[in-house]
Amino acid sequence: MKEFWSKKAKSLTPYTAGEQPKERLVKLNTNENAYPPSPAVAAAVSQAAGRLRLYPDPDASRLCEAIAEYHGVRPQQVFCANGSDEALALCFSAFFQNGAEEAGSWFPGVSASRRVKTPDVGYSFYPVWAELFDVPLEMVPLKEDYSVDAEKMCGGSGAVFANPNAPTGIALPLSGVEEIIRETNGVTVVDEAYAAFGNVTAIPLVDRYPNLAVVRTFSKSHSLAGLRVGYVIADENLTAALRTVKDSFNSYPLDALAQAGAAAAIRDVEYCREVTGKIIETRAYTADKLQKLGVAVLPSSANFLFARFDSPSAEDVFAALRKRGVLVRWFSGKRTRDFLRITIGTREEMDTLLSALEDIL
Repeated sequence: MKEFWSKKAKSLTPYTAGEQPKERLVKLNTNENAYPPSPAVAAAVSQAAGRLRLYPDPDASRLCEAIAEYHGVRPQQVFCANGSDEALALCFSAFFQNGAEEAGSWFPGVSASRRVKTPDVGYSFYPVWAELFDVPLEMVPLKEDYSVDAEKMCGGSGAVFANPNAPTGIALPLSGVEEIIRETNGVTVVDEAYAAFGNVTAIPLVDRYPNLAVVRTFSKSHSLAGLRVGYVIADENLTAALRTVKDSFNSYPLDALAQAGAAAAIRDVEYCREVTGKIIETRAYTADKLQKLGVAVLPSSANFLFARFDSPSAEDVFAALRKRGVLVRWFSGKRTRDFLRITIGTREEMDTLLSALEDIL
């Protein structure tokens, strides 16, 4: 029953979000933070609730100022959005949406130098946005060790990749990131959703490269997945382009409660540092235990592990864990189907996972 659907809507294969189960499970499938947000968040949200009759600030000015102070950049270099997914989608529209009139879907006739490059194993929303916005996309194979191939990511009309990568968790060194920025004939978008759990960020490069946009989220490091707040740090010319696209679609994407809560969260630096420290410690603990069970684990700089299962298969282990009340993420792709992505929860949750795996393996 697609009689009234547009041609574009009929052609889309939408992103598949991680399951949000109705039953009570140990939920390790969508990389949510294992700990609650800063206590300052609830207080700020409660105070903002008294102003809900008013429209929110369309530019999220106070939040931009708080983010700028945290990262040591200028407020004009910050653009806020309704989650990093919206920020990324706006980046595709503002920086990559050129040439829809030149070719059909996926642009088979467009030369490599006019394609936006992205890893073949990466955030699966990128190809969806490319299809939605008619962006010519080139999928660049990861290396054999599942790291991003910086050299092969160079030379496109743009580049977009997560660092640390998802779902692998492997971080590309800053030298590799900078190589891609220098050798890309357009904007490089670095998706740093998980950067707080590692030690690599491209934010210090923003003042050096006017073609760099760094995207961040409050969902992972600040435990605010339910508020939907993301942001971009970039040259002021790029943030101006993002505001132009945003204001051509929705002038008020970020509600007042989200703005207040996120500003309070990013100002509580010590709390965030404490929580990320716990997660990093539990990540190392879990990786060590998995390796002792004979499970190969890729080196992770994120709040999850990408673990390989050969016998039984990853798909069978996924199902067996589900029966035991533990939910992780399995991807059916050719290079990912032998792995499970496991969110780092609390120590108690990870011990539940490890106990179940001991039984299964």
